[in-house]
Amino acid sequence: MSIRRMIVVVAALAVAGASCSESGSDEGSSPSPSSSASSSPSPSLTPVTPSPSTPAAQPGPVTPSAAEEIVTGLAAPWSIAFVPGSDGQALVTQRDEATIVLVDAAGTVTPVGPVPGVDGSGEGGLLGLAFDPASPTDLYVYATMGSQNVVQRTTYSDGALGELSVVIDGIPAGTRHDGGRLAFGPDGMLYISTGESGDPDDAQDLGSLGGKILRITPGGDVPGDNPFDGSPIWSYGHRNVEGLAFDDDGRLWASEFGDRSADELNLIQAGGNYGWPFVEGIGGAPDYIDPVVEWRPTSEASPSGIAYVRDTIFVAALRGERLWQVPVSGETAGEPAAFVTDDGRLRDAVVAPDGTLWVLTNNTDGRGDARPGDDRILRLTLTP
Repeated sequence: MSIRRMIVVVAALAVAGASCSESGSDEGSSPSPSSSASSSPSPSLTPVTPSPSTPAAQPGPVTPSAAEEIVTGLAAPWSIAFVPGSDGQALVTQRDEATIVLVDAAGTVTPVGPVPGVDGSGEGGLLGLAFDPASPTDLYVYATMGSQNVVQRTTYSDGALGELSVVIDGIPAGTRHDGGRLAFGPDGMLYISTGESGDPDDAQDLGSLGGKILRITPGGDVPGDNPFDGSPIWSYGHRNVEGLAFDDDGRLWASEFGDRSADELNLIQAGGNYGWPFVEGIGGAPDYIDPVVEWRPTSEASPSGIAYVRDTIFVAALRGERLWQVPVSGETAGEPAAFVTDDGRLRDAVVAPDGTLWVLTNNTDGRGDARPGDDRILRLTLTP
């Protein structure tokens, strides 16, 4: 049976300071009781004063007002993709088991099947999913296969996957920084986020697909209007991007894990250099593009999946164990506010066909404190 509860805003903010990633991982593990992001914050928590680099506050047009637990018992889930034309059904990847399951709003979980050849450890495994809006049965899957990450295309119909074929490979893989998010743009192209797999130099190397956002056709070709001739690279200088979302005007937003100083929300420009490993967070360096929002320290966020709805970006935070709401207006952003603070690590946020927001917990991935029912999907009601 689902559990419905009210959501209380906790705090606004990016806090000045620095925090080292735990165990060499962006995603870290659940904060210890002595940390600033320890147990679930209470509604009476005093708001944190924004750092000087945080943009001026703006009223957020969309706010979560209630959360309902609709799916339980998932194993290290990573990505949600709604099935086109269905009545709120979605596919979910389970990273470590390399399986895909079908879930519905009633909480039913139905196995779909494994993705063969997945071979990953740490942050690698079966990661992102995306349906092609122009060809609704075509499903794209991002997975670690040994020393590389690969994007494959298959079909999904009548509860089953079809044959898989590679659309792009050669993306560096490792036990951390594997990227993994997929998103189709309004231009019909497939955008792919990658990490530098622990090798910072890859982020600046235009000969490597690591530490980039890639853009390809649905068939895997390089579009003629990409910024680097013959290359799938759309932007570079990224450490580890795990969230992609397009706004109503077709702008691409991306969340990015920082190292020891700041996590980022970036507005992506074709051919743009986002600075890693030379700059982290808002640095003001003329050769690199600064993020629109930063979180300091990194324990406040470790941002993974993001969703855009009505001038608001929602950011699922892992180490931060909260859902950040970021109001946006054009190319500017207001002050982030925190919601969903008592459900542990959050991996993905996706807008459902009915306008609600589905949020995926991630407490069974080896870094969280799993509780009965984990991992879960929460359905959030959004209000103006």
